Amino acid sequence: MMATHPTEGSSPAVHLLRTESGTIGYETFGPAGPLIVCSPGMGDLRRIYRFVAPALAAAGYRVVVTDVRGMGPGTSHWVDYSEAAIGRDLVNLVREVGGGPAILVANSISAGAAVCAAAASPETVSGLVLLAPFVRDVPVSFGMKMVFRLALMRPWGPSTWAKYQATKLYASTPPADLPTHTAQVLANLREPGRMVGFQKMARTNHASAAASLAKVRSPTLVVIGAADPDYPSPREEGRWVADRLHGELVVLDRVGHYPQAEAPDRLLPVLLPFLAKVRPAA
Repeated sequence: MMATHPTEGSSPAVHLLRTESGTIGYETFGPAGPLIVCSPGMGDLRRIYRFVAPALAAAGYRVVVTDVRGMGPGTSHWVDYSEAAIGRDLVNLVREVGGGPAILVANSISAGAAVCAAAASPETVSGLVLLAPFVRDVPVSFGMKMVFRLALMRPWGPSTWAKYQATKLYASTPPADLPTHTAQVLANLREPGRMVGFQKMARTNHASAAASLAKVRSPTLVVIGAADPDYPSPREEGRWVADRLHGELVVLDRVGHYPQAEAPDRLLPVLLPFLAKVRPAA
């Protein structure tokens, strides 16, 4: 049975963050308020925040939703796809849109990048919300190993990843518009050069994030789905991450790897009180 989700608002204009190595697409919701920057996981688009970003803007925040290197409308080829590099992108984006400090809401590999950003530039980051975080190397299932092995092959790699993402990484309540989202991810990955970037990002490890954990002083909320197949034990991984960051942990039952799209109606009641405690001045 499909979940009922908030209505997606009209899409704002897309901007490009220009770095020394390429460009990254982002868009802004809300004209003013404390700054929140949301970033997606590997092989996904900023659209994964389509339900959460408008709701946060309605709650009085200025929300910037960004793509990761190699995805969206920006540069397709990058030399460095590490979490440390993505973390630098997040810091540069905060400075680009007003200087911060900002609360970083980050999913999967972007969570590791947010940890790197908070450690390297604490004055830029006022809080962390880590959704299904990867901040260390954890054992992956045989199915995931096979998906990545196939996804690293062309020409079927994009469709293998898109199908796996849609059928395995959501648990019991995929959003009603998931086919549309999947089609957009697939179309983006089929653009020249993007699958090469996916391949390189898939081969990165989480060493830079793991090394940054002890340096983070930002208040942190960890949210993980109890049915996330990316972890041998989602609850244990969530507890490990929260403990290392002296943060709060919320485990959402019957939710997979994308709580912001699968269960925004359950995520927002957890997210908004945390944001209220750590929100920087507008």
